[in-house]
Amino acid sequence: MLEFNNVSKSFWTGTQRKVILDRASFRVELGHSVGILAPNGTGKTTLINMMAGLEQPDEGEIRRDCRISFPLGFMGGVVGKLSAMENSRYIARLYGLDPDYVEAFCRWLCGLEEYFDQPLGTYSSGMKARFTFALLLALEFDIYLIDEGMPSSTDVEFNRKAGEILRERLRTTTIIVVSHQPETLEK
Repeated sequence: MLEFNNVSKSFWTGTQRKVILDRASFRVELGHSVGILAPNGTGKTTLINMMAGLEQPDEGEIRRDCRISFPLGFMGGVVGKLSAMENSRYIARLYGLDPDYVEAFCRWLCGLEEYFDQPLGTYSSGMKARFTFALLLALEFDIYLIDEGMPSSTDVEFNRKAGEILRERLRTTTIIVVSHQPETLEK
């Protein structure tokens, strides 16, 4: 379960105080996925980051009684100077998982071939998105956080494999998606 109790969050823009949340309370029970639709600039990414523990509220309490993913597309855990192989093994160790399994899973899903052993800093944006999405799926969570939808990839095989894994996970996990597009939430 993920629960916000009287959570407030705001930022100073230089001219005014922008309120993201004002004493918000809600609960996300496992097994019930949630979509949040809001215009750009209203704090969707801040909300997702607060759910993940990457940002703290100004006041109130956030309870996390389950394993919550980092936001899909968040590159904070990977290092551009390291290869996908090195990053996958490093992240596996952080989460207490078998580095051999996480590396093999990401190699298989990404289909990056020899680029898997090259620094992430040399990747195209599509290659980085495939790797971080594969890494997200290699780590099993109770709640997956998705900011503005799934990564777009022109790699048909990656889309097929990742789609199958995600469909299977939907049976046993919860997904929280934030977007400004209703079509994204419908998917």
